[in-house]
Formats: sequence, structure tokens, C-alpha cells
Amino acid sequence: MTTYAQPTIRRSTRHRHVVPALWRQVVRGAPKMAEPAHAEPDRSAFTQLEIYDGILAAVDHRAEVLDVIATSPDRESSIRSLRELLEITNLQATAILDLPLDRFTAESRDRIAHRATELRAALTH
Repeated sequence: MTTYAQPTIRRSTRHRHVVPALWRQVVRGAPKMAEPAHAEPDRSAFTQLEIYDGILAAVDHRAEVLDVIATSPDRESSIRSLRELLEITNLQATAILDLPLDRFTAESRDRIAHRATELRAALTH
């Protein structure tokens, strides 16, 4: 017989016992989900492709992007300025700001462009 460690019981403000969701899954078993009629595409791949497209635009306009980053007083204004400059989404602008400055090179651009092309090909098939 397999035994599991007992769940940690935390008290909430109303003095109810709260059992962690993971423990409930172990005890009850994972819920059975019906298979969809058609498989949904992986949204994370679309998100990754969106970020790659934004980074490619930033590398193509690296002088302007680096100037915006250097002159913006805070992160929010940098995001707004990058969105206006490159006509990109908030997610793309955030990814550009999180990217180390040494990644704005032609070599990095080639690798990202190659990966974006691979993702596009995988998503269209």
C-alpha cells in the first residue's frame, strides 16, 4: 500500500481547514477531461513568435530603441515609447526591455529570425 505525506492544513481567517489543490488531486485523482474534437494550437508558440517579431523589429531599429531605453525615466514610459516607436504590443515591449543589451547584435538577430521562421513553419502545418 502506497502512502502519501499528509497535507499541510492551514487555517484561513474564518478558521476553515484549507487543503492544497495538489493534495486534492492526489487523493481524488486528476479530473478526466474530454478530448476536444480538434486540437487547439499551442498558444505558447504563438506568444513566442509574437515576442520574436518584436525583438526583430527592435534589433532592426537598435539605435532608436537604445536611445528610448536610455532616455526614459522609468519602465512604464519606456514601454509606452517603444510601443509607439515600433508599433508593437505591450508583451513585445516588455520582452525587449527584459532583453540584455548585448543581444542587440546582427548575430542574435540571425538566430532569432531563424527560430521565428522555424516556428512559423511549424504553426502553418
